[in-house]
Amino acid sequence: MRSAKLRAALATGTAAISLLSFVTLSVGPAGGAGAVNWAKVQTLAKSGPTSMGALIAAAKKEGKLNVIALPPNWANYGALINTFSKKYKIKVNSYNPDGSSQDEINAIIADRGRTSAPDVIDVGTNFAITAQQRHLLSPYRVQTWSRIPAALKQPRGFWFDDYGGFVAIGCDTTVVHHCPTSFAQMLKSGQGYKIGINNNPVASSSALAAVMAAAVASGGSLNNVKPGVDYFSKMNKAGNFVATIAGPSTVQSGATNIVVWWDYLQASEVKALPGYTHKWKVVIPSDAALAEYYTQAISASAPDPAAARLWEEFLYSNQGQNLWLAGMARPVELAFMTAHHLANARWLAALPPAPTKGVQYPTQAQILKAESVVSASWPTEVTSGP
Repeated sequence: MRSAKLRAALATGTAAISLLSFVTLSVGPAGGAGAVNWAKVQTLAKSGPTSMGALIAAAKKEGKLNVIALPPNWANYGALINTFSKKYKIKVNSYNPDGSSQDEINAIIADRGRTSAPDVIDVGTNFAITAQQRHLLSPYRVQTWSRIPAALKQPRGFWFDDYGGFVAIGCDTTVVHHCPTSFAQMLKSGQGYKIGINNNPVASSSALAAVMAAAVASGGSLNNVKPGVDYFSKMNKAGNFVATIAGPSTVQSGATNIVVWWDYLQASEVKALPGYTHKWKVVIPSDAALAEYYTQAISASAPDPAAARLWEEFLYSNQGQNLWLAGMARPVELAFMTAHHLANARWLAALPPAPTKGVQYPTQAQILKAESVVSASWPTEVTSGP
């Protein structure tokens, strides 16, 4: 089951390893035999025209990589982008850094054929599944493919999970006298609560996860998320909900003093703000412990197909996985890396403490079902914003 595999990846156990390797080599037309069409390469060979060395050379020749919706402070993406760019001398164009998963899919469609179109995406798994169904993605399996638990990747490589964490409640202790530690407590009136989630759940996976966690806390389940919509409707009517893209800027401005968001982003983006190290309190809700991963994929119309594949190889290397860990996110290969002493010990110790009981992990089917329910009810029952 996906939930069992997720537990193995988020914990520090040993991930099962299977040896998977095959190569798809596309040659050019007559007279161009041996020329690799990197858009068709599905995994690397140990040597030859589709080896790592050949990929690096091809990516450097392309000279650029287009990424989208990757804020520098989100899971340490600023360091990941800078390290990749310096390591391979490839310019990284980062578009719409504050965009949502839906914005990424929209860009693949709208910018198809342009040199500025996204090469790769980092989205909620439900968006990746939808993109695959719409034939927007290109299959690729990184060299460390066997380290990724089977439930966290599409078998052919159309998408594969990257990093994850837990839905958490963050609170400014200097302005909120009684910081809530559960979803139930956030419905209390007269507390001065200004609660936000990170975007509209119709378009954002992080916001959708907040609604799913609220459902679990409100008598629903991962198979029945309507109580989560009802919960935020009650919060909105009580005057506690702020329809905005909650994050560091809304915390600093005072627009929100409580944020329901991923634990690692609460730690790396909000607690990292000047003066917030000690006053921003982050807890996993006592009535809902929900964990989830984000997902990588390569665009089928990537203008820089070699650079796109090199980027994925970098992200799933020991260096890339440890840089996610430095951002206080739990990289998908963490179980393998911990078991083989490849994870940075200091960064591993700095991870926010994870619940040991009652943790729930939504399946792909549950996420897609939740997306459908929330899309139908949220705009009319809660808000059409932000």
